[in-house]
Amino acid sequence: MYDHRKLGRELGLFDSDPLIGAGLPYWLPAGAAIRQALERYIVEVERKAGYQQVYSPVLGKRELYEISGHWSKYSDDMYPPMDIGGEQIVLRPSLCPHHALIYRSRAHSYRELPLRISELGGQYRSELSGVLGGLTRVRAMQLNDGHIFCSLDQVAEEAGKALELINQAYRDLGISAARYLLSLPAEGAKFGEPDSKYVGDADSWARAAGLLKDVLDNAGIDYEEAPGEAAFYGPKIDIQMEDAAGREFSLSTIQVDFHQPAAFGLEYIGADGNKHRPVMVHRAIVGSIERAVAHLIEVHGGAFPAWLAPVQLVVLPISDNEEKAAAEVVRRAMDRGLRVELAHADEGSLGARIRENRLAPYQAVIGAREAADGLIAVRQRDGRRQDPAEISPILDHLRDSCQPPSLQHAASRSEAVMS
Repeated sequence: MYDHRKLGRELGLFDSDPLIGAGLPYWLPAGAAIRQALERYIVEVERKAGYQQVYSPVLGKRELYEISGHWSKYSDDMYPPMDIGGEQIVLRPSLCPHHALIYRSRAHSYRELPLRISELGGQYRSELSGVLGGLTRVRAMQLNDGHIFCSLDQVAEEAGKALELINQAYRDLGISAARYLLSLPAEGAKFGEPDSKYVGDADSWARAAGLLKDVLDNAGIDYEEAPGEAAFYGPKIDIQMEDAAGREFSLSTIQVDFHQPAAFGLEYIGADGNKHRPVMVHRAIVGSIERAVAHLIEVHGGAFPAWLAPVQLVVLPISDNEEKAAAEVVRRAMDRGLRVELAHADEGSLGARIRENRLAPYQAVIGAREAADGLIAVRQRDGRRQDPAEISPILDHLRDSCQPPSLQHAASRSEAVMS
C-alpha cells in the first residue's frame, strides 16, 4: 500500500502551503478531477436511491449548536465563535443541525416518510496540529452527509438500505472495509446529565443500539462492539479502513438519532391525524471526500479505476504529421465527456510518452495509417491492445467504460465494439 501524502503530491493531486495553514490542503487540477468524479458519482447514486440534494450554509449561530447539543458536548473540536453584528457565529462542525432545520421548515405527512436529504457540504474541525496529515486528518472537509427522517418502524429498513449503498460504493471504488464496528456508549455511562458525555435517555440509546445491531445481523456482517465510541447523541455503525501505516480510521457511518428530532421539535402528521416525532438516521456513504481520496490513492497507487482517473484517455501521435488528426480525436473525446490529454510528438519518443502516461486507463496511438483512414489504435493500461478501428464507436465505448460499474449502460454494445 502506498503513502498518499507522498504519492498524492508526486502525482500532482494536492498540496499545501504554510500561508494557507496546517490541515488545509488545496486540490490541484488532477486531484480536483478525481474529487469532481467522486462527487458526481455520489450525487447520482443517492438520486437513484431516492435522496433529494440540498445546500446549507457553513456558518450557524452558536444557539443552533446549543440546541443540537454540539456546543456542550463537542465544542472542544469546534472553532471559537465570531462576533458579528451582536451575534456569535460558528463554523459548523456537522451538517445535521442544518438538515434538521430544513426538515422543520415545512409541514410533513407520514406519506412523505421516509424523507431522504443529502448534501456535499463543508464542515470544520479544530484539530490539533500534531494529528494533522495529508488528506486524512484535515481542518476543513467536504462531507458526503445525508439524513433520513422516518417513523420508528422504518428505521431498520432505512439503515439497512444505507449500508447497502455503502457496500455498493466500495465495490465501485475498488476498496474494502477492514472491519465493522458497532460504536456504543461507554460501559456504565450516564445519559442526559450536565456532566455526562451523552444526551438523551438510556431507553432511547438501547433502542437505537438494538436497531443498528439488527441491521448488521440481517446483513450477515461480522462486527465488533466498541464501547465508548458512540457519538454524543446516539450509537453508530462505523466502517473502518486501514491506511498505509496500518492505522485504522472511520470512512463511512450510519447513526440512529432520537435526540435532535426532539431538540428541534421535529414533527409529522400520522395516519391518525396526530403529531408524531420522526427518527433521524445519519449516514455518510464515503465520509469526507478528502479521506476517501486519500484511501483511494493508497489502495490504487495512482492507477485509479477508469471512471475516477484524472486523465482517462491519452492520445499519442507518432510524429508531427499526425498532430492534427490527434487533436481532432481529443476534441471528439472531450465532446463525449472524457477527460483526455494530447501527448505531443515533440515531447519525446513514442515509448517514452507511453511510459510517462502509464497510469491512464487508455492510450490511443495515431500513426500515418490511422490519420489517413480516420482510425485509432487503443492500448489499455494492463497492456492489452486493440487493432486500429473507427474513431466514433471506440470513443463511444470508452465513454461507457469510464462510468462507475453500477452506473454503466450500453454494455453489450460496447463489448461488441471492443471484441
